[in-house]
Amino acid sequence: MKFCSECAHPVSLSIPEGDNRPRYVCANCDAIHYQNPKMVVGSIPVWEEDGQLQVLLCKRAIEPRLGYWTLPAGFMENDETTSDAAERETVEEAGAHIELGPLFSLLNVQRVHQVHLFYLARLRDLDFAPGIESLEVQLFTEAQIPWDDLAFPTIRATLELFFADRVKIREGGSYGFHTGDITRPMARTDAEQAS
Repeated sequence: MKFCSECAHPVSLSIPEGDNRPRYVCANCDAIHYQNPKMVVGSIPVWEEDGQLQVLLCKRAIEPRLGYWTLPAGFMENDETTSDAAERETVEEAGAHIELGPLFSLLNVQRVHQVHLFYLARLRDLDFAPGIESLEVQLFTEAQIPWDDLAFPTIRATLELFFADRVKIREGGSYGFHTGDITRPMARTDAEQAS
């Protein structure tokens, strides 16, 4: 940050009185600019028929990770609840209407200043289509998931936790609520390795 969003004067990095970490502070208007992690919220939309469970994934039409597969998710907007954001992102990215279930995972991605939240969800029907941020959307069984072409470590972690819980459900258990920290970086794409 270089300029104050309140008065447009230059800001400097300093520890404000009563605080314990550096913040951008405007010497002109005394505004303190706090920068906090962004919330990424999405769903795990599933369709189950004749005992076969499939998960809906979206192939990204935008960077980062253009052409890689992801669960429908995105940044939470102001004036939304996390469940509102999960439903909106699922409609925007996959054109899918869901019945939202409970929160399933909360993953901290400290190196990019984000928190990723995923809700369990059931597709209401099979009427879905790619939104402007998706090249395609497709249902996958666990065996069909393109594990090597998943966009982000949080997607892989969430899907691994989801399918591990499915095993527990077959044995009489239930879905859990999972939290964790994602510390491994994303695998570099061929284009990134070439540059």
